Amino acid sequence: MENKTAAKAILYDTTLRDGMQGENIFFSPEDKLKIAMRLDESGIHYIEGGWPGSNPGAQAFFELAREVEFKQARITAFGSTRRQGRTCEEDANLKALIDSGAPAVTIFGKTWDLHVESIMSNTLEENLAMIRESVAFLLDQGREVIYDAEHFYDGYKANKDYALATLEAAVEGGTGCLVLCDTNGGCLPCDIDTITRETIAHFGERDDLIFGIHTHNDCAMAVANAVNAVHAGATMVQGTINGYGERCGNADLTAIIPILSQKMNRDCISPENLAKLQNLSRFVSETANVPPVSSRPFVGQSAFAHKGGVHVSAIMKNPKAYEHMAPELVGNQRRVLVSEQSGKSNIIYKAKELGVDLGDDEARKAMIVSNIKELENDGFEFDAAEGSLKLIMEKLTEQYKSRFDLESFRVVVEKDKERPCYSHAMIKIRVGDKAEITSAEGDGPVSALDNALRKALSAMYPSVNDMQLVDFKVRVIDGSDGTDSKVRVLIESRDTENVFSTVGVSEDIIEASWQALADSFQYKLSLDTDNADQ
Repeated sequence: MENKTAAKAILYDTTLRDGMQGENIFFSPEDKLKIAMRLDESGIHYIEGGWPGSNPGAQAFFELAREVEFKQARITAFGSTRRQGRTCEEDANLKALIDSGAPAVTIFGKTWDLHVESIMSNTLEENLAMIRESVAFLLDQGREVIYDAEHFYDGYKANKDYALATLEAAVEGGTGCLVLCDTNGGCLPCDIDTITRETIAHFGERDDLIFGIHTHNDCAMAVANAVNAVHAGATMVQGTINGYGERCGNADLTAIIPILSQKMNRDCISPENLAKLQNLSRFVSETANVPPVSSRPFVGQSAFAHKGGVHVSAIMKNPKAYEHMAPELVGNQRRVLVSEQSGKSNIIYKAKELGVDLGDDEARKAMIVSNIKELENDGFEFDAAEGSLKLIMEKLTEQYKSRFDLESFRVVVEKDKERPCYSHAMIKIRVGDKAEITSAEGDGPVSALDNALRKALSAMYPSVNDMQLVDFKVRVIDGSDGTDSKVRVLIESRDTENVFSTVGVSEDIIEASWQALADSFQYKLSLDTDNADQ
Protein backbone atom coordinates (compact mmCIF):
# COMPACT_ATOMS: atom_id res chain seq x y z
CA MET A 1 0.00 0.00 0.00
CA GLU A 2 1.31 3.45 -0.91
CA ASN A 3 2.02 5.64 2.09
CA LYS A 4 3.43 8.72 0.36
CA THR A 5 0.65 10.97 1.60
CA ALA A 6 -0.30 8.95 4.67
CA ALA A 7 -1.02 10.85 7.85
CA LYS A 8 1.06 9.91 10.87
CA ALA A 9 -0.31 7.73 13.65
CA ILE A 10 1.59 7.22 16.92
CA LEU A 11 1.34 3.87 18.71
CA TYR A 12 1.35 3.96 22.50
CA ASP A 13 1.37 0.62 24.33
CA THR A 14 0.18 0.31 27.92
CA THR A 15 0.22 -3.49 28.25
CA LEU A 16 2.76 -3.29 31.07
CA ARG A 17 0.54 -1.02 33.17
CA ASP A 18 -3.09 -0.93 32.07
CA GLY A 19 -2.89 -4.45 30.68
CA MET A 20 -1.63 -5.76 34.01
CA GLN A 21 -4.79 -4.47 35.66
CA GLY A 22 -6.70 -7.23 33.88
CA GLU A 23 -7.82 -10.21 35.88
CA ASN A 24 -5.24 -13.05 35.96
CA ILE A 25 -2.63 -10.95 34.15
CA PHE A 26 0.75 -10.66 35.85
CA PHE A 27 4.23 -9.84 34.60
CA SER A 28 7.39 -9.87 36.67
CA PRO A 29 9.84 -7.00 36.11
CA GLU A 30 11.91 -9.37 33.96
CA ASP A 31 8.80 -10.35 31.95
CA LYS A 32 8.01 -6.69 31.43
CA LEU A 33 11.49 -6.01 30.13
CA LYS A 34 11.26 -8.89 27.64
CA ILE A 35 7.89 -7.61 26.41
CA ALA A 36 9.19 -4.04 26.17
CA MET A 37 12.12 -5.18 24.05
CA ARG A 38 9.77 -7.12 21.76
CA LEU A 39 7.45 -4.11 21.48
CA ASP A 40 10.43 -1.96 20.56
CA GLU A 41 11.52 -4.45 17.89
CA SER A 42 7.95 -4.42 16.54
CA GLY A 43 7.91 -0.68 15.94
CA ILE A 44 5.85 0.65 18.88
CA HIS A 45 6.58 4.34 19.55
CA TYR A 46 5.83 4.62 23.28
CA ILE A 47 5.95 1.86 25.90
CA GLU A 48 4.32 2.66 29.21
CA GLY A 49 6.23 0.71 31.84
CA GLY A 50 4.04 1.26 34.88
CA TRP A 51 3.37 3.63 37.76
CA PRO A 52 6.71 3.87 39.63
CA GLY A 53 5.15 5.49 42.66
CA SER A 54 2.59 2.74 43.18
CA ASN A 55 4.51 -0.54 43.56
CA PRO A 56 8.04 -1.98 43.78
CA GLY A 57 7.56 -4.08 40.64
CA ALA A 58 7.13 -1.00 38.48
CA GLN A 59 10.19 0.62 40.03
CA ALA A 60 12.22 -2.54 39.37
CA PHE A 61 11.21 -2.50 35.71
CA PHE A 62 12.46 1.06 35.22
CA GLU A 63 15.75 0.12 36.85
CA LEU A 64 16.12 -2.75 34.38
CA ALA A 65 15.03 -0.60 31.44
CA ARG A 66 17.72 1.99 32.16
CA GLU A 67 20.32 -0.64 31.22
CA VAL A 68 18.78 -1.27 27.78
CA GLU A 69 19.18 0.83 24.67
CA PHE A 70 15.84 0.83 22.88
CA LYS A 71 15.91 1.21 19.12
CA GLN A 72 12.79 3.29 18.59
CA ALA A 73 10.41 3.28 21.55
CA ARG A 74 10.41 5.83 24.31
CA ILE A 75 9.94 4.23 27.71
CA THR A 76 7.20 6.10 29.55
CA ALA A 77 6.38 6.34 33.24
CA PHE A 78 2.76 6.79 34.34
CA GLY A 79 1.37 8.73 37.26
CA SER A 80 -1.06 11.37 38.42
CA THR A 81 -0.94 15.10 38.90
CA ARG A 82 0.24 16.41 42.26
CA ARG A 83 -2.08 15.87 45.19
CA GLN A 84 -4.35 18.68 46.25
CA GLY A 85 -2.90 21.02 48.83
CA ARG A 86 0.73 20.12 48.02
CA THR A 87 3.43 21.67 45.90
CA CYS A 88 4.94 19.73 43.03
CA GLU A 89 8.34 19.74 44.75
CA GLU A 90 7.00 17.88 47.78
CA ASP A 91 4.76 15.44 45.91
CA ALA A 92 6.09 11.87 46.20
CA ASN A 93 4.30 10.69 43.05
CA LEU A 94 5.95 13.31 40.83
CA LYS A 95 9.32 12.60 42.44
CA ALA A 96 8.94 8.89 41.62
CA LEU A 97 8.19 9.73 38.00
CA ILE A 98 11.41 11.72 37.75
CA ASP A 99 13.46 9.13 39.62
CA SER A 100 12.28 6.42 37.23
CA GLY A 101 14.62 7.84 34.62
CA ALA A 102 12.00 7.45 31.90
CA PRO A 103 12.46 10.04 29.14
CA ALA A 104 8.68 10.45 28.76
CA VAL A 105 6.00 10.78 31.42
CA THR A 106 2.25 10.38 31.11
CA ILE A 107 0.19 11.95 33.87
CA PHE A 108 -3.55 11.85 34.24
CA GLY A 109 -5.83 14.45 35.70
CA LYS A 110 -9.50 14.72 36.51
CA THR A 111 -11.76 16.00 33.75
CA TRP A 112 -15.21 15.11 35.04
CA ASP A 113 -16.51 17.53 37.66
CA LEU A 114 -18.22 14.58 39.36
CA HIS A 115 -14.81 13.15 40.24
CA VAL A 116 -13.32 16.48 41.24
CA GLU A 117 -16.06 17.49 43.67
CA SER A 118 -17.77 14.25 44.75
CA ILE A 119 -14.94 11.70 44.68
CA MET A 120 -11.89 13.83 45.54
CA SER A 121 -13.71 16.49 47.60
CA ASN A 122 -11.68 19.06 45.70
CA THR A 123 -12.51 22.40 44.14
CA LEU A 124 -12.70 22.90 40.40
CA GLU A 125 -10.10 25.69 40.60
CA GLU A 126 -7.57 23.62 42.57
CA ASN A 127 -7.93 20.74 40.12
CA LEU A 128 -7.02 23.05 37.23
CA ALA A 129 -3.98 24.28 39.15
CA MET A 130 -2.89 20.70 39.87
CA ILE A 131 -2.97 19.89 36.15
CA ARG A 132 -1.20 23.07 35.02
CA GLU A 133 1.53 23.00 37.66
CA SER A 134 2.26 19.26 37.37
CA VAL A 135 2.76 19.43 33.61
CA ALA A 136 5.01 22.47 33.92
CA PHE A 137 7.05 20.90 36.73
CA LEU A 138 7.76 17.70 34.79
CA LEU A 139 8.69 19.65 31.67
CA ASP A 140 11.13 21.70 33.75
CA GLN A 141 12.74 18.41 34.77
CA GLY A 142 13.48 17.66 31.13
CA ARG A 143 10.73 15.11 30.55
CA GLU A 144 8.40 14.82 27.59
CA VAL A 145 4.91 15.10 29.07
CA ILE A 146 1.79 13.41 27.70
CA TYR A 147 -1.43 14.41 29.41
CA ASP A 148 -4.22 11.82 29.83
CA ALA A 149 -7.60 13.45 30.37
CA GLU A 150 -9.27 10.80 32.49
CA HIS A 151 -13.03 10.32 31.95
CA PHE A 152 -12.88 13.02 29.28
CA TYR A 153 -15.92 11.96 27.26
CA ASP A 154 -18.15 11.52 30.31
CA GLY A 155 -16.87 14.81 31.68
CA TYR A 156 -17.56 16.55 28.39
CA LYS A 157 -21.15 15.30 28.36
CA ALA A 158 -21.69 16.44 31.94
CA ASN A 159 -19.92 19.80 31.82
CA LYS A 160 -18.42 20.65 28.45
CA ASP A 161 -16.88 23.96 29.51
CA TYR A 162 -15.07 22.51 32.50
CA ALA A 163 -13.81 19.47 30.59
CA LEU A 164 -12.28 21.76 27.98
CA ALA A 165 -10.85 23.97 30.75
CA THR A 166 -8.89 21.00 32.12
CA LEU A 167 -7.32 20.49 28.69
CA GLU A 168 -6.52 24.18 28.47
CA ALA A 169 -4.78 23.94 31.83
CA ALA A 170 -2.58 21.10 30.55
CA VAL A 171 -1.71 23.12 27.43
CA GLU A 172 -0.91 26.16 29.57
CA GLY A 173 1.45 23.91 31.54
CA GLY A 174 3.24 23.14 28.29
CA THR A 175 2.17 19.69 27.10
CA GLY A 176 2.08 19.02 23.38
CA CYS A 177 -0.15 15.93 23.60
CA LEU A 178 -3.68 15.68 24.98
CA VAL A 179 -5.08 12.16 25.25
CA LEU A 180 -8.86 11.93 25.49
CA CYS A 181 -9.94 8.96 27.62
CA ASP A 182 -13.13 6.91 27.63
CA THR A 183 -12.18 5.51 31.02
CA ASN A 184 -15.50 3.81 31.79
CA GLY A 185 -15.74 2.34 28.30
CA GLY A 186 -19.35 3.41 27.98
CA CYS A 187 -19.24 5.67 24.93
CA LEU A 188 -20.44 4.80 21.45
CA PRO A 189 -18.54 5.57 18.24
CA CYS A 190 -20.94 8.39 17.38
CA ASP A 191 -20.14 10.07 20.74
CA ILE A 192 -16.42 9.67 20.21
CA ASP A 193 -16.56 11.10 16.70
CA THR A 194 -18.61 14.17 17.62
CA ILE A 195 -16.79 15.06 20.84
CA THR A 196 -13.31 14.45 19.41
CA ARG A 197 -14.02 16.72 16.44
CA GLU A 198 -15.47 19.45 18.63
CA THR A 199 -12.54 19.26 21.04
CA ILE A 200 -9.89 19.47 18.32
CA ALA A 201 -11.77 22.36 16.71
CA HIS A 202 -11.84 24.17 20.06
CA PHE A 203 -8.06 24.44 20.00
CA GLY A 204 -7.91 25.49 16.37
CA GLU A 205 -5.05 24.78 13.96
CA ARG A 206 -1.97 24.25 16.11
CA ASP A 207 1.16 22.54 14.82
CA ASP A 208 2.51 22.18 18.36
CA LEU A 209 -0.43 20.14 19.70
CA ILE A 210 -1.58 16.60 18.94
CA PHE A 211 -4.50 14.60 20.32
CA GLY A 212 -4.62 10.99 21.41
CA ILE A 213 -7.30 8.45 22.27
CA HIS A 214 -7.52 5.93 25.11
CA THR A 215 -10.54 3.61 25.16
CA HIS A 216 -11.85 0.72 27.24
CA ASN A 217 -13.96 -2.16 26.02
CA ASP A 218 -16.94 -2.26 28.41
CA CYS A 219 -19.41 -1.87 25.53
CA ALA A 220 -17.28 -3.94 23.13
CA MET A 221 -16.48 -0.67 21.33
CA ALA A 222 -12.86 -0.01 22.31
CA VAL A 223 -11.33 -0.64 18.88
CA ALA A 224 -14.20 1.04 17.02
CA ASN A 225 -14.00 4.06 19.31
CA ALA A 226 -10.23 4.35 18.89
CA VAL A 227 -10.54 4.12 15.11
CA ASN A 228 -13.32 6.71 15.11
CA ALA A 229 -11.18 9.10 17.13
CA VAL A 230 -8.36 8.77 14.59
CA HIS A 231 -10.87 9.41 11.81
CA ALA A 232 -11.94 12.52 13.71
CA GLY A 233 -8.37 13.82 13.99
CA ALA A 234 -6.53 12.01 16.80
CA THR A 235 -2.90 11.11 16.13
CA MET A 236 -1.83 9.00 19.11
CA VAL A 237 -3.60 5.71 19.85
CA GLN A 238 -3.18 4.05 23.23
CA GLY A 239 -3.97 0.38 23.77
CA THR A 240 -2.67 -3.00 24.87
CA ILE A 241 -1.52 -6.12 23.10
CA ASN A 242 -4.42 -8.62 22.95
CA GLY A 243 -6.72 -6.04 24.57
CA TYR A 244 -5.66 -6.99 28.10
CA GLY A 245 -6.90 -4.61 30.77
CA GLU A 246 -9.20 -3.94 33.68
CA ARG A 247 -12.82 -5.16 33.55
CA CYS A 248 -13.47 -5.91 29.86
CA GLY A 249 -10.06 -4.77 28.70
CA ASN A 250 -8.51 -1.98 26.67
CA ALA A 251 -8.43 -1.26 22.97
CA ASP A 252 -6.57 -4.13 21.31
CA LEU A 253 -3.50 -2.93 19.42
CA THR A 254 -3.34 -6.18 17.46
CA ALA A 255 -6.54 -5.04 15.74
CA ILE A 256 -5.88 -1.30 15.73
CA ILE A 257 -2.44 -1.50 14.13
CA PRO A 258 -3.50 -3.33 10.93
CA ILE A 259 -6.64 -1.20 10.69
CA LEU A 260 -4.57 1.99 10.84
CA SER A 261 -1.97 0.65 8.44
CA GLN A 262 -4.04 -1.28 5.93
CA LYS A 263 -7.54 0.20 6.15
CA MET A 264 -6.86 3.87 6.94
CA ASN A 265 -3.53 4.37 5.16
CA ARG A 266 -1.87 5.74 8.31
CA ASP A 267 1.88 5.86 8.59
CA CYS A 268 2.36 3.98 11.86
CA ILE A 269 4.33 0.78 11.28
CA SER A 270 6.56 -0.70 8.59
CA PRO A 271 5.41 -3.70 6.56
CA GLU A 272 8.24 -5.72 8.12
CA ASN A 273 7.03 -4.93 11.63
CA LEU A 274 3.38 -5.46 10.71
CA ALA A 275 4.32 -9.00 9.68
CA LYS A 276 5.56 -9.61 13.25
CA LEU A 277 2.14 -8.89 14.74
CA GLN A 278 0.91 -12.43 15.25
CA ASN A 279 4.20 -13.47 16.82
CA LEU A 280 4.03 -10.46 19.13
CA SER A 281 0.48 -11.37 20.17
CA ARG A 282 1.48 -14.96 20.91
CA PHE A 283 4.62 -13.90 22.79
CA VAL A 284 2.62 -11.67 25.13
CA SER A 285 0.01 -14.43 25.61
CA GLU A 286 2.72 -16.93 26.44
CA THR A 287 4.43 -14.56 28.86
CA ALA A 288 1.12 -13.82 30.56
CA ASN A 289 0.35 -17.56 30.67
CA VAL A 290 -3.02 -16.85 29.06
CA PRO A 291 -4.17 -19.05 26.14
CA PRO A 292 -4.41 -17.16 22.84
CA VAL A 293 -7.94 -16.40 21.64
CA SER A 294 -8.38 -18.25 18.35
CA SER A 295 -11.10 -15.90 17.13
CA ARG A 296 -9.07 -12.73 17.77
CA PRO A 297 -9.20 -10.62 14.58
CA PHE A 298 -6.08 -10.47 12.41
CA VAL A 299 -3.78 -12.53 14.67
CA GLY A 300 -6.00 -15.35 15.95
CA GLN A 301 -5.55 -18.86 14.61
CA SER A 302 -9.10 -18.76 13.22
CA ALA A 303 -8.89 -15.25 11.74
CA PHE A 304 -8.31 -16.63 8.25
CA ALA A 305 -9.74 -20.12 8.72
CA HIS A 306 -12.31 -21.49 6.27
CA LYS A 307 -14.63 -24.39 6.92
CA GLY A 308 -17.65 -24.19 4.60
CA GLY A 309 -17.17 -25.94 1.29
CA VAL A 310 -18.51 -23.00 -0.73
CA HIS A 311 -16.01 -20.66 0.94
CA VAL A 312 -13.08 -22.98 0.31
CA SER A 313 -14.01 -23.49 -3.31
CA ALA A 314 -14.05 -19.71 -3.75
CA ILE A 315 -10.74 -18.92 -2.04
CA MET A 316 -9.02 -21.57 -4.15
CA LYS A 317 -9.92 -19.38 -7.12
CA ASN A 318 -9.42 -15.99 -5.46
CA PRO A 319 -8.79 -15.49 -1.71
CA LYS A 320 -10.35 -12.01 -1.87
CA ALA A 321 -13.73 -13.69 -2.22
CA TYR A 322 -13.80 -14.45 1.53
CA GLU A 323 -10.78 -12.63 3.00
CA HIS A 324 -10.64 -8.89 3.66
CA MET A 325 -6.83 -8.86 3.49
CA ALA A 326 -3.87 -11.17 2.93
CA PRO A 327 -3.12 -13.00 6.21
CA GLU A 328 0.63 -12.84 5.58
CA LEU A 329 0.58 -9.07 6.07
CA VAL A 330 0.12 -9.58 9.82
CA GLY A 331 2.20 -12.75 10.04
CA ASN A 332 -0.83 -15.04 9.97
CA GLN A 333 -1.73 -17.73 7.46
CA ARG A 334 -4.77 -19.08 5.69
CA ARG A 335 -6.19 -22.27 7.15
CA VAL A 336 -8.72 -24.62 5.65
CA LEU A 337 -10.58 -26.75 8.18
CA VAL A 338 -11.92 -30.22 7.59
CA SER A 339 -15.07 -31.34 9.36
CA GLU A 340 -18.51 -32.79 8.78
CA GLN A 341 -19.41 -29.50 7.07
CA SER A 342 -16.55 -29.91 4.60
CA GLY A 343 -16.88 -30.39 0.90
CA LYS A 344 -14.46 -31.88 -1.59
CA SER A 345 -12.76 -28.51 -1.99
CA ASN A 346 -11.71 -28.57 1.67
CA ILE A 347 -10.18 -32.02 1.32
CA ILE A 348 -8.27 -31.14 -1.86
CA TYR A 349 -6.93 -27.91 -0.36
CA LYS A 350 -6.02 -29.53 2.95
CA ALA A 351 -4.35 -32.54 1.37
CA LYS A 352 -2.15 -30.27 -0.72
CA GLU A 353 -1.29 -28.18 2.35
CA LEU A 354 -0.37 -31.29 4.36
CA GLY A 355 1.58 -32.89 1.54
CA VAL A 356 -0.78 -35.81 0.86
CA ASP A 357 -1.22 -36.82 -2.78
CA LEU A 358 -4.87 -37.63 -3.47
CA GLY A 359 -4.29 -38.49 -7.11
CA ASP A 360 -6.90 -37.88 -9.79
CA ASP A 361 -9.47 -40.44 -8.70
CA GLU A 362 -12.66 -38.49 -7.97
CA ALA A 363 -14.28 -41.51 -6.36
CA ARG A 364 -11.38 -41.74 -3.90
CA LYS A 365 -11.76 -38.07 -3.01
CA ALA A 366 -15.47 -38.56 -2.40
CA MET A 367 -14.67 -41.58 -0.23
CA ILE A 368 -12.23 -39.53 1.88
CA VAL A 369 -14.84 -36.81 2.38
CA SER A 370 -17.41 -39.40 3.42
CA ASN A 371 -15.04 -41.11 5.86
CA ILE A 372 -13.97 -37.86 7.50
CA LYS A 373 -17.58 -36.74 7.91
CA GLU A 374 -18.43 -40.07 9.49
CA LEU A 375 -15.51 -39.77 11.93
CA GLU A 376 -16.56 -36.20 12.80
CA ASN A 377 -20.07 -37.47 13.45
CA ASP A 378 -18.54 -40.01 15.87
CA GLY A 379 -16.89 -37.19 17.82
CA PHE A 380 -13.56 -36.56 16.13
CA GLU A 381 -12.67 -32.92 15.49
CA PHE A 382 -10.09 -32.56 12.75
CA ASP A 383 -10.17 -28.79 12.40
CA ALA A 384 -8.40 -28.73 15.79
CA ALA A 385 -6.17 -31.75 15.11
CA GLU A 386 -4.41 -31.46 11.79
CA GLY A 387 -1.76 -33.98 12.80
CA SER A 388 -4.39 -36.72 13.09
CA LEU A 389 -6.03 -35.48 9.89
CA LYS A 390 -2.85 -36.00 7.90
CA LEU A 391 -2.46 -39.51 9.27
CA ILE A 392 -6.11 -40.33 8.42
CA MET A 393 -5.66 -39.05 4.87
CA GLU A 394 -2.52 -41.14 4.46
CA LYS A 395 -4.34 -44.24 5.71
CA LEU A 396 -7.29 -43.66 3.37
CA THR A 397 -4.94 -43.22 0.40
CA GLU A 398 -2.68 -46.14 1.40
CA GLN A 399 0.32 -43.82 1.89
CA TYR A 400 0.54 -44.30 5.63
CA LYS A 401 3.78 -45.69 7.08
CA SER A 402 3.54 -46.67 10.71
CA ARG A 403 6.74 -45.97 12.63
CA PHE A 404 5.63 -48.27 15.47
CA ASP A 405 2.71 -50.53 16.35
CA LEU A 406 1.17 -51.12 19.75
CA GLU A 407 1.11 -54.65 21.05
CA SER A 408 -0.34 -53.81 24.48
CA PHE A 409 -0.15 -51.45 27.42
CA ARG A 410 -1.15 -51.58 31.06
CA VAL A 411 -1.67 -48.58 33.34
CA VAL A 412 -1.88 -48.84 37.11
CA VAL A 413 -3.12 -45.94 39.25
CA GLU A 414 -2.62 -46.16 43.00
CA LYS A 415 -3.88 -43.95 45.79
CA ASP A 416 -3.33 -44.12 49.51
CA LYS A 417 -4.06 -41.70 52.32
CA GLU A 418 -0.45 -40.58 52.60
CA ARG A 419 0.10 -39.26 49.08
CA PRO A 420 -1.71 -38.24 45.89
CA CYS A 421 -2.44 -40.58 43.00
CA TYR A 422 0.53 -42.44 41.57
CA SER A 423 0.64 -43.90 38.03
CA HIS A 424 2.75 -46.57 36.41
CA ALA A 425 2.57 -47.71 32.75
CA MET A 426 4.02 -50.74 31.01
CA ILE A 427 3.97 -50.79 27.23
CA LYS A 428 4.90 -53.23 24.47
CA ILE A 429 5.43 -51.86 20.97
CA ARG A 430 6.86 -53.24 17.76
CA VAL A 431 9.11 -51.41 15.32
CA GLY A 432 9.48 -53.58 12.24
CA ASP A 433 10.34 -57.03 13.52
CA LYS A 434 11.72 -55.77 16.82
CA ALA A 435 9.62 -55.72 20.00
CA GLU A 436 10.29 -53.33 22.84
CA ILE A 437 8.86 -53.58 26.36
CA THR A 438 9.33 -50.65 28.75
CA SER A 439 7.74 -49.19 31.83
CA ALA A 440 7.69 -45.72 33.33
CA GLU A 441 6.08 -43.68 36.06
CA GLY A 442 4.17 -40.44 35.72
CA ASP A 443 2.12 -37.84 37.56
CA GLY A 444 -0.99 -39.34 35.95
CA PRO A 445 -1.90 -42.20 33.61
CA VAL A 446 -1.35 -40.16 30.43
CA SER A 447 1.98 -38.87 31.74
CA ALA A 448 3.05 -42.44 32.54
CA LEU A 449 2.04 -43.64 29.05
CA ASP A 450 3.86 -40.71 27.45
CA ASN A 451 7.03 -41.48 29.41
CA ALA A 452 6.85 -45.20 28.65
CA LEU A 453 6.29 -44.69 24.91
CA ARG A 454 9.04 -42.09 24.72
CA LYS A 455 11.40 -44.46 26.53
CA ALA A 456 10.53 -47.32 24.16
CA LEU A 457 11.07 -45.23 21.03
CA SER A 458 14.08 -43.12 21.99
CA ALA A 459 16.70 -45.77 21.17
CA MET A 460 15.42 -46.10 17.60
CA TYR A 461 14.11 -42.55 17.16
CA PRO A 462 16.22 -40.17 19.30
CA SER A 463 14.33 -37.14 17.97
CA VAL A 464 11.32 -37.99 20.16
CA ASN A 465 13.29 -36.46 23.02
CA ASP A 466 12.92 -33.08 21.26
CA MET A 467 9.15 -33.35 21.50
CA GLN A 468 7.05 -32.25 24.44
CA LEU A 469 3.36 -32.08 25.28
CA VAL A 470 2.11 -28.48 25.35
CA ASP A 471 -1.60 -28.87 26.07
CA PHE A 472 -4.03 -31.65 26.97
CA LYS A 473 -7.78 -31.15 26.72
CA VAL A 474 -10.66 -33.48 27.50
CA ARG A 475 -14.20 -32.79 26.31
CA VAL A 476 -17.35 -34.80 27.00
CA ILE A 477 -19.06 -35.13 23.62
CA ASP A 478 -22.52 -35.96 24.94
CA GLY A 479 -23.11 -36.08 28.68
CA SER A 480 -26.43 -37.94 28.52
CA ASP A 481 -24.71 -41.23 29.44
CA GLY A 482 -23.03 -39.79 32.52
CA THR A 483 -19.64 -41.33 33.27
CA ASP A 484 -20.11 -43.74 30.35
CA SER A 485 -20.20 -40.82 27.91
CA LYS A 486 -17.84 -40.64 24.97
CA VAL A 487 -14.95 -38.20 25.41
CA ARG A 488 -12.67 -36.41 22.98
CA VAL A 489 -9.02 -35.83 23.91
CA LEU A 490 -7.01 -33.17 22.10
CA ILE A 491 -3.25 -33.11 22.55
CA GLU A 492 -1.02 -30.27 21.39
CA SER A 493 2.68 -31.09 21.03
CA ARG A 494 5.79 -29.17 20.06
CA ASP A 495 9.25 -29.97 18.82
CA THR A 496 12.06 -27.55 18.05
CA GLU A 497 10.34 -26.25 14.91
CA ASN A 498 6.66 -27.26 14.84
CA VAL A 499 3.47 -27.20 16.89
CA PHE A 500 0.90 -29.87 16.03
CA SER A 501 -2.36 -31.26 17.41
CA THR A 502 -3.85 -34.75 17.48
CA VAL A 503 -7.16 -36.22 18.62
CA GLY A 504 -8.62 -39.39 20.10
CA VAL A 505 -12.22 -40.40 20.85
CA SER A 506 -13.55 -43.21 23.04
CA GLU A 507 -15.89 -43.99 25.93
CA ASP A 508 -12.66 -44.71 27.87
CA ILE A 509 -10.58 -41.64 28.62
CA ILE A 510 -7.33 -43.64 28.68
CA GLU A 511 -8.08 -45.17 25.27
CA ALA A 512 -8.90 -41.73 23.81
CA SER A 513 -5.73 -40.33 25.34
CA TRP A 514 -3.66 -43.16 23.88
CA GLN A 515 -5.08 -42.54 20.39
CA ALA A 516 -4.13 -38.86 20.54
CA LEU A 517 -0.77 -39.58 22.14
CA ALA A 518 0.18 -42.28 19.63
CA ASP A 519 -0.84 -40.00 16.75
CA SER A 520 1.36 -37.23 18.11
CA PHE A 521 4.42 -39.51 18.03
CA GLN A 522 3.52 -40.92 14.62
CA TYR A 523 3.07 -37.42 13.23
CA LYS A 524 6.34 -36.19 14.76
CA LEU A 525 8.25 -39.09 13.21
CA SER A 526 6.58 -38.53 9.84
CA LEU A 527 7.75 -34.89 9.94
CA ASP A 528 11.29 -36.08 10.57
CA THR A 529 11.06 -38.39 7.55
CA ASP A 530 9.63 -35.62 5.34
CA ASN A 531 12.39 -33.22 6.38
CA ALA A 532 15.07 -35.84 5.74
CA ASP A 533 13.71 -36.43 2.22
CA GLN A 534 13.85 -32.75 1.29
